[in-house]
Amino acid sequence: MKPVDIHQGDSPIVLGLPHTGTYVPDEIKARLNARGLGLDDTDWHIDRLYDDLLSGATTVRATFHRYVIDANRDPSGASLYPGQNTTGLVPLTDFDGHDIWETLPTEAEIEDRRAAFHTPYHAALNAELSRVHARHGVAILYDCHSIRGDIPFLFDGTLPDFNIGTNLGATCDPRIEHATRETCDNATGYTSVLNGRFKGGWTTRHYGQPQTGIHAIQMELAQSTYLAQEAAPWIYDQNKAERLRVHLKSILTKLADLAPTLKGAS
Repeated sequence: MKPVDIHQGDSPIVLGLPHTGTYVPDEIKARLNARGLGLDDTDWHIDRLYDDLLSGATTVRATFHRYVIDANRDPSGASLYPGQNTTGLVPLTDFDGHDIWETLPTEAEIEDRRAAFHTPYHAALNAELSRVHARHGVAILYDCHSIRGDIPFLFDGTLPDFNIGTNLGATCDPRIEHATRETCDNATGYTSVLNGRFKGGWTTRHYGQPQTGIHAIQMELAQSTYLAQEAAPWIYDQNKAERLRVHLKSILTKLADLAPTLKGAS
């Protein structure tokens, strides 16, 4: 199993998909408990949701599950949200705080997983951002995520539908943030927030270097916006998804149109 799937396009937009994969090697699967084997914390169907929304977009998708190793965490293991409940480079619990392992991974095993999965994913993502930047003089990484809207272990209350993360504006030109927020705020029937509970994961923070011409923004969607329910069997709701895709397409189109104006703007 390849750790990463790549589709090269000619647009200045690169879609990162770190959490849609469900592959777990047999030797790792054997160490998960029944709860872990449910893979509940997958970003279910996000690749399908974004499919063909923007002609020419490059996609970089991790095929492995985040319980193997989380492609959106600092490879050093440092926490993205110090002092808050979260999951680590190799999660020891699920999003509800429940154990997922019968046998915990050792440090040596984590290092092996980092080399086999995390490193190849980011090597591919870095290569595609560099290729796109060389072609256009600018690259915009749009990191695609989703999560259940009610998870008391991680956050209070119910999550808004659109959760935009730019690490408080540090990871992209303000016009990217504005264009994305404008579309979300004007999406009838949806709620949105900028840099709320999710301010952008390691991917967004690591690659988002506007001064170099590489911009990054994260979109965390509440799964209620496109799933029949936020529970197994995690069914994709075609009607919900099509309503949502209109707004996602608008965001990506705006960002692609904006990209040429960002060249040399650092």
